[in-house]
Amino acid sequence: MRVVLAEDLFLLRDGLVRLLEAYDFEIAAAVESGPELERALAELEPDVAVVDVRLPPTHTDEGLQCALRARRERPGMPVLVLSQHVEQLYARELLADGRGGVGYLLKDRVFDAEQFVDAVRRVAAGGTAMDPQVIQQLLARGGGADRPLDRLTPREREVLELMAQGRSNAAIAGKLVVTERAIAKHTANIFTKLGLEVSDDDNRRVLAVLAHLDQDR
Repeated sequence: MRVVLAEDLFLLRDGLVRLLEAYDFEIAAAVESGPELERALAELEPDVAVVDVRLPPTHTDEGLQCALRARRERPGMPVLVLSQHVEQLYARELLADGRGGVGYLLKDRVFDAEQFVDAVRRVAAGGTAMDPQVIQQLLARGGGADRPLDRLTPREREVLELMAQGRSNAAIAGKLVVTERAIAKHTANIFTKLGLEVSDDDNRRVLAVLAHLDQDR
């Protein structure tokens, strides 16, 4: 699997290269600026891009904007964005086209190698990988004033949080140490209470849940 990596800090970039290569990814390019990233994405057409939000020359959201432009040129191109802090705007921009193959993680997740690599693979496969802290903020903002989220049981909220991160029923069942049948029942209840159409497609249901959680932005 070919990866284009964009990170301006040398030590972190070098560490990410070594980590991904250790898990059998091929690093097609490892760059440090927005213009370099733009060229690499256009010329190399990687299987997935792992991109720091803030890159030279602007050090604002250069990396994110390069990735979004590349996705407009090549719809659905998988992009996993890394950020130092939770910025819901970044998540919204990534999800705006309603397609899969997107992820948004805090850089802290990089230090959990298996979690990070799982996110890269999930995004490359067309799935969605959202940082738990982003989901927690959306959930915290979504309650009150007779909101649908208030109708969920504590267990259903746990399942919803894991679902919104991009996890399958099997992965959620493993995390919560219950059966897949129990999780399927919880997810059906969640969709009913939130007024969403039930879907067996993992990515479609993630996008539906995130859109619902973010509808009052």
